[in-house]
Amino acid sequence: MIEIKKLHKKFGKQEVLKGVDISVEPGKIYAVLGPNGSGKTTMIKTILGMVIKNKGEISVNGKDITKGAKYRDEIDYLPQIANFPANLKVNELIKMIKDIRGKSPDETSLIQIFGLQPYLKKKLSNLSGGTKQKVNLVLAFMFDSPVLILDEPTSGLDPVAMLRLKELILEAKSKGKLILITSHIMSFVEEMADEVIFLLEGVIYYKGSLEGLNSKTQETSLERAIAKLLNTQHV
Repeated sequence: MIEIKKLHKKFGKQEVLKGVDISVEPGKIYAVLGPNGSGKTTMIKTILGMVIKNKGEISVNGKDITKGAKYRDEIDYLPQIANFPANLKVNELIKMIKDIRGKSPDETSLIQIFGLQPYLKKKLSNLSGGTKQKVNLVLAFMFDSPVLILDEPTSGLDPVAMLRLKELILEAKSKGKLILITSHIMSFVEEMADEVIFLLEGVIYYKGSLEGLNSKTQETSLERAIAKLLNTQHV
């Protein structure tokens, strides 16, 4: 479980998170939605300790994140933009990440799932954006941790890779993992998410089921429901 209480974050004079209160539990897929600049990635990076909060409390599986970095061992993370050394080969990158985390999982099946065998000895600088994203997904899934955080995981994926990603996410859910996803692809969210969290200008305006959001906004699709929420808040 991840619990966030009264979370505030400023960058200079800009207040990005304004007292976020939220609790998410294992065995569910949560989609964190909101326009660019709403605070989604900042909230995720604060959970990970990559951004230091100004005020508030965050605990991961009962562990206060300010008490040490050990809790991060329970989280697998896919960043929205992964900036890895361009001169590294794919197999070298995988080894490096294993060394950093001090674990030795077998990534063979994930490499096969995403068809990366021909690219293992190629430099990251020579890969297409979609292939880099497949590499990032292998790194995110291979440690099999209880919490999975995916920031825009569908970026650059072809239809086959998208299908494989969906299967991996559902498999992770079946293992009782807690899964947080950000995405701008509403059809992907409608298919995958158990609950949505709508964040706008650092404030959570909705947390609950897709059906509940449609009912609240009197709309029939997630895309229309989110558009109505946006319009309502900007009136």
